[in-house]
Amino acid sequence: MTVVTFAAEGNALTWTGDGEYLRIEPWGADSVRVRSARMHEVANPDWALLPEPAAPSPDARVDIDEQSNTAQLRNGNIVVKAVATDGVYSGSGYEEPRCALTFLTADGKVLLRESPRGGSLNLHARRFQPITGGECKVTVSFEAPADERLYGMGEYQQNVMDLKGCTLELAHRNSQASVPFVVSSAGYGFLWNNPAIGSVTFGKNRTEWKADATSQIDYWICAGGTPAAIMEHYADATGHAPVMPEWGLGFWQCKLRYWNQEQLLEVAREFKRRQIPIDLIVIDFFHWPHMGDFRFEEEFWPDPKAMADELHEMGIKLMVSVWPQVAVASENYAEMKSRNLLVKADAGEDIGMMFEGPSQFFDATNPKARAYVWGKCRANYADLGADAFWLDEAEPEYGTYDFENYRYFAGPNQQIANLYPREYNRGFYEGQLAMGRENEIVNLTRCAWAGSQRYGALVWSGDVGSTFDDLKAQVTCAIHMGMAGIPWFTTDMGGFHDGDINSEYFREVLARWCQFSCFSPVMRNHGDRSALQPDGTMKQTITNAAGEHRSPSGADNEPWSYGETIEAVFTKYIGIRERMREYMRELFDEAHRTGHPLMRGLFFEFPDDATAADIADEYMLGADLLVAPVMEEGARSREVYLPGDAGVSWTCLHDGSVHQGGTTIQTDAPLDVIPVFARDGRDHGLAGAL
Repeated sequence: MTVVTFAAEGNALTWTGDGEYLRIEPWGADSVRVRSARMHEVANPDWALLPEPAAPSPDARVDIDEQSNTAQLRNGNIVVKAVATDGVYSGSGYEEPRCALTFLTADGKVLLRESPRGGSLNLHARRFQPITGGECKVTVSFEAPADERLYGMGEYQQNVMDLKGCTLELAHRNSQASVPFVVSSAGYGFLWNNPAIGSVTFGKNRTEWKADATSQIDYWICAGGTPAAIMEHYADATGHAPVMPEWGLGFWQCKLRYWNQEQLLEVAREFKRRQIPIDLIVIDFFHWPHMGDFRFEEEFWPDPKAMADELHEMGIKLMVSVWPQVAVASENYAEMKSRNLLVKADAGEDIGMMFEGPSQFFDATNPKARAYVWGKCRANYADLGADAFWLDEAEPEYGTYDFENYRYFAGPNQQIANLYPREYNRGFYEGQLAMGRENEIVNLTRCAWAGSQRYGALVWSGDVGSTFDDLKAQVTCAIHMGMAGIPWFTTDMGGFHDGDINSEYFREVLARWCQFSCFSPVMRNHGDRSALQPDGTMKQTITNAAGEHRSPSGADNEPWSYGETIEAVFTKYIGIRERMREYMRELFDEAHRTGHPLMRGLFFEFPDDATAADIADEYMLGADLLVAPVMEEGARSREVYLPGDAGVSWTCLHDGSVHQGGTTIQTDAPLDVIPVFARDGRDHGLAGAL
C-alpha cells in the first residue's frame, strides 16, 4: 500500500517520513528554499536570507500526483521534482520512506539533483548523524554537472578561479572569509543557509555540504541564464549593498599605526602640501588604553573633536579602528562579564586571545552586547567626529581557532560561528542609521558572511604577506568575494606582513599593488612596514607616561616614504583614481541596484567564452575595463587574453593600440604601467592616462 506523504501548504510543498520533515517553498523569483529536520518541524531562522522572501512568480504552484507519489513545485524558471518511495528494505527489514529531489529549469534542463541511493550502497542524500545528547551533524550530497565551473564562496587565499574540484572549510580565519554562496556555469546559484562550522567539496563525482552541528538542513537555490541574473536573484534574497558614499571613491591612507594626534594631523597636512588627493585617513588599533575600553587614550589623543574638525576642514574623512576583544584589564570587562555580554569558553581559561594581553570577545550575536559596544563607540568616537569604523578581528580571530570551545548568545560556536562578522557589522550599521547617516555608511571589516553586504561591509582580505604570490591570490579573492554577493572589497596595498621599506623587492611589490588597488572597489594604502629605526630596533618602542608598554607604530607608509620613483607611481595612480570617479560611482550604484560585483572574472561578462572561464590573473572592472595586473618580479611586459570575439574591440590605454576579442597579445608594462584595456572604446576618460 502506497502512503501519500506529500502535502501542499499554500505555495509550499512538504513531505514527511522516517522521522524527517521536509519543506520546499518559493523564496523569491526563480528561487526555492529547502529545509529538512529530524524529529521536529523545520524552524524559520533568517540566517542569511531576508525574513520575507521576494514575491514568487505569479505561476508558482504545487502539483501532487497521488498515484505515483510524486510532486512538483514550480516557481518561474525553477522546478523542483520530488519522488517519494517506500517499502520494506531487505537490509533492515522494515519500511524506509525516502524522498529524492531534482532541480530543473522550466524547460526541463537538470540543474542539480540529490545523489541517488546507489542500490545496495543504501546512501542518503540528506544524512543526519546524531550527536549524543545534542543536535546532528548533517551532510547533503548532490549530483552536479561534471563540466560545470563554480565561482564565489568568499575569500580563500589561493590563486584558483574555477572552484570545481576544491574542498573548502566553512569557517572564518584571519584572511579567510567563508561566504557559502556559489554560482555555477550550469545556470544555478546555491546558498548553504547555515552558519555552522563545516565544509564543502565540489567534487567531480558529487557536491557535498557538511555542517558539524546543526538543528536542520537549510539551503536556497535559484535558476538564472547568466551570472548577472543569478546575482540579481541572490541580492533580492539576502539584501543589497547600500549606496557607497562619495568619499569611498577616492584614496584612503593608513599605516600601522599613527600613534598620536599630531602625527596623524601632520600626515594629513603633508598630503595637502604635496597636493596629493586623499578622501580618508585611518587611526588604526591600540589608540586606546586597553582593548575593550572603546575610547582614545587621552595622553596621545588629547582632543579628538578638534582633530576631526581639522581633518574635515581639509576635506578628509576619519575612520577609527575598533576591536571586538575586551581585555581582562579593560575598564569595561567586569561590567560586560557580569551582564553576559562576552563570548564564553566552555572549558579551560575564559580567554579568546592573548595578543597584547588576555582578552575575550564581545558577543556580537547578542543584541544587548551590540547595543552596549555601539553606545560606547558613539559617545567616544562618532559624536566626536569619526565618520566610519574599521571593524577589525571580525572572524573573530581566536588564538587557536578551537571552534568547539566557545558559546554565544545565539548558540554553540559549532552551530552559529559564521554569523559573527555579520552581526558585528550589523551593530554599527544600525547605530549609524539611528544617527541619521543613511547613504554615508561604509565600515571596513576583515570578515563577512552571507548577507553582510546589506550592513555596509567593506571587506578587506586580511593580514596577507607582502609578496607577488600574495598579490596573485588577491585577484581571485576579490572575484570570488564579489560572486559571493559582497561587492565592496579592498586589500592592504602592498600586503600587511613583512614589507621592508628599504627592500627593492618590496618597493616593486608595492608599486604593482598600488596599480591593482587603483582598479579595485576601494583604493587603500595600509601595512605593517618594517625598517630599522634610529635606535637600531625594527619597530618604534612606545610607552605611556607611567612607563607602560604600548603597541609599536611600524615604519612610515606614506606615498613619499619610499623615494621619488615609488612616490611618482602613487601620485600617478591616485590621480587616475580621481579621473575614474564618475565610472566608479556608476559601478557602485549598479552594485547597489543589482548585486553585480565591481570586480568580475572575465566569465561574468563573457559567459560563452570557454577560454575566459578559468583565467585567474585578469579581471573586468565593471563591464568596460579589462585589468591585467603585473604580478611577477622584474616583469616589464605580460601576456593578456582579450575575451569575446571579432565583434569586440579592446583599446590599450597605455599605447592606444586596438585589438580584437578572442586573441592573446603581449603588451608592455613598465614599472609605472598596469595593462588596462577599454572595451569597444569605452575608456571613461582614461585614454592616455596610463
